[in-house]
Amino acid sequence: MPSNFLSGRVLADVGGTHARFAWQASAGAAIEHVRVLRVAEHASLQHALRSYLDGLGLERPAAAAIAMANPVTGDLVRMTNHDWSFSQAALQAEFGLQTLRVLNDFTALALALPHLPADELRQVGGGPAKPQAAIGLLGAGTGLGVSGLLPDGRGGWVPIQGEGGHVTLPASTRRERLVMDGFERRHGRASAERMLSGPGLLEAFLLLCEADSASAGGLASAAAVSEAALAGSHPQANEALNMFCGLLGSVAGDLALTLGARGGVYIGGGIVPRLGTWFDASPFRERFEAKGRFQAYLAAIPVWVITSAQSPALLGASHALDAVA
Repeated sequence: MPSNFLSGRVLADVGGTHARFAWQASAGAAIEHVRVLRVAEHASLQHALRSYLDGLGLERPAAAAIAMANPVTGDLVRMTNHDWSFSQAALQAEFGLQTLRVLNDFTALALALPHLPADELRQVGGGPAKPQAAIGLLGAGTGLGVSGLLPDGRGGWVPIQGEGGHVTLPASTRRERLVMDGFERRHGRASAERMLSGPGLLEAFLLLCEADSASAGGLASAAAVSEAALAGSHPQANEALNMFCGLLGSVAGDLALTLGARGGVYIGGGIVPRLGTWFDASPFRERFEAKGRFQAYLAAIPVWVITSAQSPALLGASHALDAVA
């Protein structure tokens, strides 16, 4: 591999736990050399990016598109669920980039949705999508990302840039209220992300165990809680994961109503795709449609779980870079 690609592009999808980097030789070229780095093992984005480039013998790309799990509102970028921060101008100067595009990670994922092949999607209820209708997107991982696409009237799409993961989370049952009260005691309020994330799933499980005077059984991570729920080996783990899916359905239904997302709702993130078809029979779809007089409206809206092996946000970042090239 040559050691210097002055015309190449670096793409990145940076979450609270992992940073995914990839190389693209030019606009429209294949996305390759994908590497996943643990965020906690690098002092900064710059350090992680340099580690990626050095590991592949790459020196100075001409452009970079970086999708970050936080709002991007100015030159200074601070991650919500980690301590990385950087100046866009300083990053561009340090790496000699001709073009730099920094955007929210779920905005990038939204830009990829029209380009996802059918075999990377699994439909969970609803009918066919309405062409050129709004599209919703959400996904739980270290946090809760929310975005979508609005038709631009010319056959294209405008991505939504927002922070919908931090809306207030409603409780519909006594047990949900118990968990929400626990979040409010500990954090001051119960946002959607407090529950609908990896840390939130674990915390909800522990709150249920505390309320029931039950042992946590050594389960100390969201992955362990999910595995115990799928195996049916811990009642509170099973309840926590079902509660998670039900509340995700409530939030997704609210998003569909807000956007008029008759083009469908997509679910990404690191948690739901790993649940496989268990998720399809969870309370998600029932709660998605449980909106009173608008039940029939929502029943027609398709929901797809994104099952792509490679982060689609990298593809979306590439499209974002094309728009400013």
